[in-house]
Amino acid sequence: MFKQQYKIVENEPVAADTYRLRLCGGSPDGEFVNLEIPGFYLRRPISICDVQEGKLTLYYKTVGAGTKALSTLPAGSHVSVLTGLGRGFDADACKGEALLVAGGLGAAPLYLTAKKLKAQGKKVSAILGFNKADEIVLEKEFRSLCDDVAIATMDGSAGIKGLVTDALMAMNPHFEYFYTCGPMVMMRAVCQALPGPGQASLEERMGCGAGFCYCCSIKTKSGIKRVCKDGPVFDKEDIIW
Repeated sequence: MFKQQYKIVENEPVAADTYRLRLCGGSPDGEFVNLEIPGFYLRRPISICDVQEGKLTLYYKTVGAGTKALSTLPAGSHVSVLTGLGRGFDADACKGEALLVAGGLGAAPLYLTAKKLKAQGKKVSAILGFNKADEIVLEKEFRSLCDDVAIATMDGSAGIKGLVTDALMAMNPHFEYFYTCGPMVMMRAVCQALPGPGQASLEERMGCGAGFCYCCSIKTKSGIKRVCKDGPVFDKEDIIW
């Protein structure tokens, strides 16, 4: 774990209640970062979407007072960032063809995974699910990178109407390994629907984000695990839903 000061180079709305935050100051390891927001005691964990050209890209939704305060920080200001946190998706677990299934901002960490998979010469298909069209993010980025991309919206305002599981049936993708990130109920449905091996990035409330406080502990088939330290990514076979 490393504590660094990052400079905000972009903090702009890109979809309904959704912001893209670009920071400059290093190239962190890990699956997520923990941001300090002025006036708030606890840091906010946010998944890493991309790291390139000395910039760190994050996506977040304004769902509470903390993230709303974060959205007001201007370009040029600085934030304290804890990096090197979490166990991410293992691109090496897939040997040939991968399927990515995202719900909402679960698309962000899966984009970085898609980049790693394509760099290894693997075929990548993606299904991105949202509530409605104005919440869609990263569609162009996934389409420019993946071999096949399907969009699903609950209200049918874009792509396939329904859940990501409906898009799975319509797309009928060929794959040997899958990766999923999004709401817990969505990931449970995906893991139950897909017979093959895969990985899911779980969500739990975090305190320290580094494994000290144990407030994000969950039961798995191999014992008690901390989502922030032992995860957030876990093998499908180890998850107790």
